Amino acid sequence: MSTHIEAKQGEIAATVLMPGDPLRAKWIAETFLEDAFCYNKIRGMLGYTGTYKGQRISVQGSGMGMPSAMIYFHELIQDYEVKNIIRVGSAGSYQENVKINDVVLAMAASTTSGINNSKFINSDYSPTANFELFIKAVNYAQEHKIPIKAGNVLSSDEFYVDDPEEYKLWAQYGVLCVEMETAGLYTIAAKYNIKALSILTISDSLVTKERLSAHARESSFKDMVKIALAAALP
Repeated sequence: MSTHIEAKQGEIAATVLMPGDPLRAKWIAETFLEDAFCYNKIRGMLGYTGTYKGQRISVQGSGMGMPSAMIYFHELIQDYEVKNIIRVGSAGSYQENVKINDVVLAMAASTTSGINNSKFINSDYSPTANFELFIKAVNYAQEHKIPIKAGNVLSSDEFYVDDPEEYKLWAQYGVLCVEMETAGLYTIAAKYNIKALSILTISDSLVTKERLSAHARESSFKDMVKIALAAALP
């Protein structure tokens, strides 16, 4: 048991899928895993372990933003010896060709956060995905004809920004979309030498102003989860 996770030792698998929303963790466990059981209810941040194609997999909510998510990343790695973390989340598109329902693989994560400034003073650390997990995800998507985009994403500390046009500068430099956790995940994974990948589904577009409905999010997120589970298999 850790400070924020009440699981007993051995109840959490070596690979964990991590949506921000704990109810989406519940949906993933009930939809994709066999014999899933709930190992965590502290603060309502639900966590489950089950099996997928014979492989033990856990699913753990992380909350919104890097401060919340990094608590769970840290405790899973340090207290439960997790070796692979795959984020499965939503994102807002910054590019006209990154459309609603597209799946994005985050090769790297820029950020507006200061999480690495205290570590790398007067320098910019560039947190990146694990290559092995990334290639597995790409191969599965191509084999199953799931369209994907891959590249740099922005992990923002703010959901509501003062200037609605500020995204255009990031877009000019090729950033595909915005979310709130990937830079924290890739940084802590590098620190502790574990594997990490962030897989995102575009739920809204800052370019076209389109947004997915709640029902559409559930059905479209299935492709993202299938890719994540494929990457999780040995």
